[in-house]
Amino acid sequence: MRVFLTGATGFIGSAIVKELLKAGHYPIGLARTDAAVQKLEAAGVEVHRGHLEDLESIKSGAAKADAIIHTGFIHDFANFKKYCELDRQVIGAMGEVVKGPIVVASGTALIARGTVTTEQDQPLVSTDVIPRIATEEAVAAVVARGGNASLVRLTPTVHAAGDQGFIPIIINAAKTGGAAFYIGEGQNRWPAVHRNDAARLFVLAMEQSTPGAIYHAVAEEGITTKELAGVMAKHLDIPLKSIPAEEAGAGMGLLGMMWSMDQPSSGKVTQEKLGWQPKEVGLIEDMEENYFK
Repeated sequence: MRVFLTGATGFIGSAIVKELLKAGHYPIGLARTDAAVQKLEAAGVEVHRGHLEDLESIKSGAAKADAIIHTGFIHDFANFKKYCELDRQVIGAMGEVVKGPIVVASGTALIARGTVTTEQDQPLVSTDVIPRIATEEAVAAVVARGGNASLVRLTPTVHAAGDQGFIPIIINAAKTGGAAFYIGEGQNRWPAVHRNDAARLFVLAMEQSTPGAIYHAVAEEGITTKELAGVMAKHLDIPLKSIPAEEAGAGMGLLGMMWSMDQPSSGKVTQEKLGWQPKEVGLIEDMEENYFK
């Protein structure tokens, strides 16, 4: 299939490109900058110039394709709600053009509730509380109009060498603060998945498309933040420290809030439905090998 891919040069998107090529598909990557164009051309990918804020460029890119994998998002947290609502518009625009599969990236953190969440769980709050839920609402709206859209919920940490997400940010905070910290007793859990395993799931979800399906890119249901902080303490040769939840919330903002969340999640239904089996190293082993060089 000809597949229009947003976020094609990103941490996850670049891995999806490799999986699409490996599976015999023809990726068309959205590129905003000259650097992105060069990266896609070097990977042997057709380039479509445009950007997420230009809906006409999204529609024209989608019109070239049989299917879409949408992992692009503008990570401007000063204007977070604005860009969450933009994502709603982007997904809607895609649904107007493409009748084939549209696979959209979301996150398991949106449904976190302190127990192991599954593919059947829905967010408990509205976009007024968590603006990113707009993505899931947009997919549901496309399906309601007869479109073939589905979701892949990613874990809060998608890991591999080159990761620039929450775990490296926590590591840098530990370096700066002189201690590897966890919140309270540190028993809150984070699910995880390797980038390559997540990329394979996106391709499977596209190939076996079911309108309205929700898949979980979860390889490990929940690793305690105390375990993760312990790895940091060992490699950085710094103390392991507990801090109160109030201190984390007041002094660390979004980072403290995320690090304090108990958000275990399961991908068993996804594995059964799609035949997806994570095969890469787990988060702790990956951290040991790649996160402290």
